[in-house]
Amino acid sequence: MYRSLKSTAGTAMLAGAVLLAGPLVATAETYVLDPSHSQVVFSYTHMGFSTTTGMFSGFDGEIEWNREDPAQSSVSVALPVLSMFTGWEARDGHFMADDFFGASEGDLIAFKSTGIEVTGEETGRITGVLSMNGAEKEVVLEAKLNAAGMHPMENKEWAGFNATTTLKRSDFGLGLFAPAIGDDIDVRISIEAMKAE
Repeated sequence: MYRSLKSTAGTAMLAGAVLLAGPLVATAETYVLDPSHSQVVFSYTHMGFSTTTGMFSGFDGEIEWNREDPAQSSVSVALPVLSMFTGWEARDGHFMADDFFGASEGDLIAFKSTGIEVTGEETGRITGVLSMNGAEKEVVLEAKLNAAGMHPMENKEWAGFNATTTLKRSDFGLGLFAPAIGDDIDVRISIEAMKAE
């Protein structure tokens, strides 16, 4: 099991976001994330005074995208816990300490889809399992296909997706200081993926 992010993000994972619309093909095609243009951003309230934000970037993931039948697509993403960034070094250090993540090199937050419900031409609901800090919980991502087509500089098939979800950090054993520090974590995901060679 992935031991990971004893923290707020998670975000999931996720990842993730797979879907919909486009030219018809018979089977799923593999797309891999572009780590330079894929981010998971999370936010939570701080004692009612402000909203604190952090992010993950540069992570790996894979989409099996069936354009003819998007419900048969899938997505998996893995985020290194130690890559989390909030813009304040002392906070990052606290999140990696035993109060939260107790993070070590190689610890991951992982999301793997278990089903996709198509809700529109370019939207869908991705259900999956988020593994974080030794816990596994089902989460649902509200996902949207932003664009798909030939990348003008990379000269290969490309796709971009956004997704959102809300997590409770207490579900993953990360609820220290709640409710003064918000238990609800809003997660926004934006990824680009390229067709695998």
